[in-house]
Amino acid sequence: QVRLEESGGGSVSAGGSLSLSCVAKGSSLWRYCLAWFRHYPGNRREAIATIRTDGIRTDDTPRYRDSVKGRFTISHDGAQEMIYLHMNNLKPEDTANYVCAAGVHYYSGCRLDGTLYDNWGRGTQVTVSS
Repeated sequence: QVRLEESGGGSVSAGGSLSLSCVAKGSSLWRYCLAWFRHYPGNRREAIATIRTDGIRTDDTPRYRDSVKGRFTISHDGAQEMIYLHMNNLKPEDTANYVCAAGVHYYSGCRLDGTLYDNWGRGTQVTVSS
C-alpha cells in the first residue's frame, strides 16, 4: 500500500504561482498512474492532471483538465518518489484542497477518473484571492 503525503499549499493572489509536492512512502511507484485532484466542500472532486510512470521515468504524455491546461504541470521524480504539481497564473476558482493519488491501471492508460485510483493523500489547501 502506498502512503501519499502532500505539501506546499498556501494562500496567493490571483496570477501568482505555487508548487505542490507529494511524497510516496511504503512502496515504490513502479508502473503506476499518478494524479492530482482537487476537492471542494460538499464532497465534490475534480481530476486535474495525470501522468504515467514506469517507476523511473514518465512514459506517456500527461493529461490535464481543460481548465488548467497551459497553467499547471504535473511531474514525477522517480529517484525521490515525488509527484509535483506546478501551478502558474492561479485564479480564485482554483481554490480547493489538492490531493495526490496513485493507481495501478498503468497498462490501460492513465485517465482523469477518480474511480481508478486507490491510494490517496489527505491533501493540502490552496487559496487564491482576487
